[in-house]
Amino acid sequence: MDEVTIIKPKKGWELIDLKELLRYRDLLYFLTIRGIKAKYAQSVLGVGWAVIQPLAQTLIFTVVFGNLAKLDSDGVPYILFSFVAMVPWNYFSNILTDSSNSLIQNKNMLSKVYFPRIILPLSSVFSKLIDFGIAFFVMVGLFFFYGYVPTIAVVYFPLFLIILIFTSLGAGMILSALAVQYRDVQYAMTFLVRLLMYGAPVVYSISIIPEKYQLLYALNPMVGVIEGMRAAFLGTKSMPWDLLFIGGIISLVLFVFGALYFKKMERRFADLA
Repeated sequence: MDEVTIIKPKKGWELIDLKELLRYRDLLYFLTIRGIKAKYAQSVLGVGWAVIQPLAQTLIFTVVFGNLAKLDSDGVPYILFSFVAMVPWNYFSNILTDSSNSLIQNKNMLSKVYFPRIILPLSSVFSKLIDFGIAFFVMVGLFFFYGYVPTIAVVYFPLFLIILIFTSLGAGMILSALAVQYRDVQYAMTFLVRLLMYGAPVVYSISIIPEKYQLLYALNPMVGVIEGMRAAFLGTKSMPWDLLFIGGIISLVLFVFGALYFKKMERRFADLA
């Protein structure tokens, strides 16, 4: 008698199947490369946009907040102060925008072929690393121009990057799953990203936040990442381990919850998209 295999939809909450994800690594690679090409194909400036975007934003912030509003920049040139924050912030905000659209833009794939859906927001995380790397080298160039030398604390940079990726992917999974069911998420992203930027110390120093509220403020994981980057590369303050610890815990919780929520909603993606 032939053996019969019955496939049933899974119920309840479950984590990401890493073995399955590994089997589909070629698809993840293809979607990552496609994401990079889609942004720069038939573009006059090409990867130059990865330089222009953070640099133009920083120059505007320098004029408005540094020269006109005269916000405190911890004793360093405001352009360096803000650019160090813009490098991780642009990576985070771009992933939020791309991830929220990833399932909707690939709805034909969702209904025609099976693959781990988590690959779609995950490909955004990897493809945006190119922009992050380019902006990072521009930041290094600004350091040389202004004669600043990063401190030995730059060895903690991988920690900042891990918290940044976990935060970005966790939020991206939640938003991408929500966007399938509620299309308002797509339309609200531009406003949301701007709002979130002023909720993080991108254009201002955390010193303007009363000390008794700073740990509460650190519940936003980007606070620890940005202040950690400034401490490591500018050396204006000691390493904010308390902010990084809180941010690291929150980023891990956000990532786990995002994975659980994404997997729970996954079975409905093809119908809702």
